[in-house]
Amino acid sequence: MNESYAPRTRTRTRTRTRTRTARVRRLPGGITLRYSARAVTVAAVLLLACLATALLGLFTGTYRIGGGQVLDALTGSGSGADRFIVVDQRLPRICAALLVGACLGLSGALFQSLARNPLASPDVIGFTTGSTSGALTVILAGGAGTGVGVGTGAVAGGLATAVVVYALTAPRGVSGNRLVLAGIAVGAMLAAFNSFLITRADLESAESAKAWTFGSLNAITWTQVVPLLVALPVLAVAALAAGRPLRMMEMGDDTAGALGVNVQRVRATSLLLGVALAAGATAVAGPIGFLALAAPQLARRVTRGPGITPGSAMLVGALILAVADATAQRVLAPFQIPVGLVTGALGGLYLLGLLWREKRNGTP
Repeated sequence: MNESYAPRTRTRTRTRTRTRTARVRRLPGGITLRYSARAVTVAAVLLLACLATALLGLFTGTYRIGGGQVLDALTGSGSGADRFIVVDQRLPRICAALLVGACLGLSGALFQSLARNPLASPDVIGFTTGSTSGALTVILAGGAGTGVGVGTGAVAGGLATAVVVYALTAPRGVSGNRLVLAGIAVGAMLAAFNSFLITRADLESAESAKAWTFGSLNAITWTQVVPLLVALPVLAVAALAAGRPLRMMEMGDDTAGALGVNVQRVRATSLLLGVALAAGATAVAGPIGFLALAAPQLARRVTRGPGITPGSAMLVGALILAVADATAQRVLAPFQIPVGLVTGALGGLYLLGLLWREKRNGTP
């Protein structure tokens, strides 16, 4: 009797401790922000790690520039060559890595909370593949690998895929498993369509399109970065506003509805925000695999919170992609690996680590 009671006592103690350490702050617009001291500490550490990685990318590279010359280039007083390398090449690439990683981390957090399934990320359930379809159509039609047209095609493809998946699942309710299965099915068909597009293109266009599908931050310019820099804060604020209703929906649609949550509106809004974030990231860097899958779960582990926290998922995603891009630039320098290949390898290691942990803990 006493042995069976002890674990429950410890559980209640941990719950009370977690409740006491929680903080609540009300933001303008009726948004309530709930956080803990550990979450704030983890966020500060992640921010410092992102800053350190950005500085490493800014001050080092194949083209050797001294620290003083880098500072002169940033202030506009350096030579033309130094300004070109630092301001027009390194800085937009660093910003793109952080922004794209943050978008994918936040998108994965929204989808996993929405579907209540850790496999529900935009690359797994087909939305990234739909963005790729839209971008490939523009690339193969116009013969260009970058530009506003490709970004527009990626966003349009992602949104069209979301409409199809939602239409397939809505009649019987957009449950987690149903959303994942429908997304995987649509994504598989779109992947076949993408391969068909590449096989029907001429050699030069097919090579350009295939290189884009690897996911890369090479040749990134401010023209591609600025739209995402403007859109991310707006989408992030909207996602944070939807965070509390999503956490309530994790208890079940009926319970959330009884607590005053408009389930259908929150689900549609979260789906739209997640697709927009994934499509925006794909428009800038191409399809980046596994990042949206792993970042929310890693953020949940380091914060030890009861659910997925969007802010921590953004920071973890930004840090992972920044580190992956730094690795892609330096591991075989001066040859640069597409960052999508690096994140794919990291994703495989992540899944193997999960399998090893389950085996060690004896869980099925």
